Amino acid sequence: MDFRGLVIILLSAVLVNNYVLRQFLGICPFLGVSKELGSATGMSIAVIFVMLMSTAVTWPIQMYLLVPNGMGYLQTIVFILVIAALVQLVEIALKKYVKSLYSALGVYLPLITTNCAVLGVTIANINKGYGFAESLVNAFGSGLGFFLAMVIFSGVRGHTEDSEPPESFAGLPITLISAAILSLSFFGFNGVIENLFGQ
Repeated sequence: MDFRGLVIILLSAVLVNNYVLRQFLGICPFLGVSKELGSATGMSIAVIFVMLMSTAVTWPIQMYLLVPNGMGYLQTIVFILVIAALVQLVEIALKKYVKSLYSALGVYLPLITTNCAVLGVTIANINKGYGFAESLVNAFGSGLGFFLAMVIFSGVRGHTEDSEPPESFAGLPITLISAAILSLSFFGFNGVIENLFGQ
């Protein structure tokens, strides 16, 4: 695939097919860690790293081990094991080198293992027939999309909590309404990327 195709995959993953705001995967950390910008940014960087590394490991396993040996049915189990191992590496590194971020992320860091956005990216790369480079670009774009959603929503949550909503909307209701409105705004990107590049 040429450079233009890779750019389309990247921008589509960030804006058009955003895993959080369009496909509604990875909602648990999206709602749980987006209260503060620092923890939202740290979680997003960890997710980008895990998405990239899991794609770099699972794609060759699928193409060179599972498929040639007729074991494609083990895809989900193998991919989850790879993701779990990578999350453990991230957790160990953060605990040793960035203790404040490790404490801020709390229980949500191990939950990256069960973050369906990470598993969704690795499986989508295979299902879409992407090559290795395309898969890495899609994983990176998906991670950037997760980062964008987390950072924007962190700002939105800060403003909604400061605006003193009516008591019946305080807390989770206003958070979910804000998430829904933010999600609707991303539907405006439909067709933009393809038309931008003349497809």
